[in-house]
Amino acid sequence: MIAVTVTERGRALAARLACEHVHGDAAATIRTRWRDADAFVLFLATGAAVRIIGPLLDDKHHDPAVVCVDEAGRFAIALTGGHAGGGNALATRIAGLLGDGCQPVITTASDAVGSAALDQLPGFVASGDVAAVTTAILDGRPVHVVNQLDWPLRFCPVEPAESAGSTRQEPAVMVTDLVVEPAAGVAVLHPPSLVVGIGASSGAPGAEIDALLDDGLASGGLARASVGEVATIDLKAAEPGIVALGLPVRTFTAAALRDVAVPTPSAVVRDAVGTSSVAEAAAILAAGDGGELVVPKQASAHATVAIARRARPRGRLAVVGLGPGDARHRTPAAEAAVRGAEVVIGYGPYVDQCADLLSAAQEIVRSPIGDEAIRAKQAVAEAAAGRGVALVCSGDAGIYAMASLALEHLEQLDRAIHDIDVEVVPGVTASLAAAAVLGAPLGHDHVTISLSDLLTPWPAIERRLRAAADADLVVVLYNPRSRGRPWQLDAARAILLAHRRPDTPVGVVTDAARPGQRASLTTLADLDPHTVGMTTCVIIGSTATTLVAGRMVTPRGYRC
Repeated sequence: MIAVTVTERGRALAARLACEHVHGDAAATIRTRWRDADAFVLFLATGAAVRIIGPLLDDKHHDPAVVCVDEAGRFAIALTGGHAGGGNALATRIAGLLGDGCQPVITTASDAVGSAALDQLPGFVASGDVAAVTTAILDGRPVHVVNQLDWPLRFCPVEPAESAGSTRQEPAVMVTDLVVEPAAGVAVLHPPSLVVGIGASSGAPGAEIDALLDDGLASGGLARASVGEVATIDLKAAEPGIVALGLPVRTFTAAALRDVAVPTPSAVVRDAVGTSSVAEAAAILAAGDGGELVVPKQASAHATVAIARRARPRGRLAVVGLGPGDARHRTPAAEAAVRGAEVVIGYGPYVDQCADLLSAAQEIVRSPIGDEAIRAKQAVAEAAAGRGVALVCSGDAGIYAMASLALEHLEQLDRAIHDIDVEVVPGVTASLAAAAVLGAPLGHDHVTISLSDLLTPWPAIERRLRAAADADLVVVLYNPRSRGRPWQLDAARAILLAHRRPDTPVGVVTDAARPGQRASLTTLADLDPHTVGMTTCVIIGSTATTLVAGRMVTPRGYRC
């Protein structure tokens, strides 16, 4: 992404984006960099931008996304790129990064009316006459669905799926992993239903593996867009030619592969790696219950390929840390996990925190505070049913949040751990956000302790406070005080005062990186619990913590 500015005000706004930034001759920069950039953010009037980029445009699949931002930073306008080029998503992201009330302006019809866009449905790759079918949906006309795979498809408005033998009508949506010839009024949705099993010699050329895969797909009339992952033996997990395909790689031990019945076992392979099949066995195993081998083993000089079809989607569960609140502190990995989910589940305010990432194609589940166990169970159940789920949390998902609870529930399902891809997406937690506001109070060893005794008995919390105080650690207090728990913070302060000087620096940060952020510095003796609430982090210094130019600093110990 390249930000291009021509005025000093634009230069100041672009500084918030943390990307490559070119100031000066906008036209020359855009023309020179047009083919080597994936996106441009132009701090220009839309008219000027259109005159510059108009002669450069090719098609929506190859042009970079272009977003225009006005001189006052009030609007981020998706000019080109829309869905296919990521322009809409970029406009939303830029608006979040600029803050101060900046609004994304998105004019694609489906987004404007809150309809699910076919080319943005999570878990599918769209092709064919998407524009015509989208127009039909927007006009409220019936759209016929041909779904011979019986693959889960959730978007409206559509007519009920037709039977496999029915006559196709237009406009229509075909859900298939087969190659489909383009036809007017027909959009094709390719699900990730295919698994490619690969066996390869060490150093097998990537081009050879890639060509063999294409040949295998062609022999079955299968679409490459429906290849969801590669499966192979664990010995080949990092084989360059396999990794170069750019697909997720799942591996199995020789012992697991040995137990799979295959049509073309090989004694040579058995003698080499301990199993008579890699490509076929890995494809069958990865396809899961009900899967079937659709392309038997095909071989080249240095590799073998086999292709299996899943009977149902493989579930995905991402437990996502959204950071403290401001979109600028949200990671690209977190944004991708939320955008790519079919179902987004979370505590209401946390779902609202990522509202700019949500689309009409997604199912959104908001729940109240206190329903953490229910959220975890629902997220695991949805993923076990084959859906892509994002369970969202504020801060970091693994710190006083949902990751541990979700994983505990996952373990209770007999087969879920094998049928679900699980990812914990880290985020900026409250202690880090608060520390950044204060200076560098966590520059040396530190500990975080929650003062909430709803789940942890107070005597256990008290022991931890005494241990941290005795070890001379900087202490970050989470959940320090609420109307129902008004006394714990003062009790913690008394414990720490027994080990620390009264003038020990203390930082108090409320709503870090959120609207209304407040921060103050005080001392351990003067800390007033009444200034603290549930959205406050209290950071209590060690004996080495000091104030430097109004900033709270715990020295690391380097010599200057």
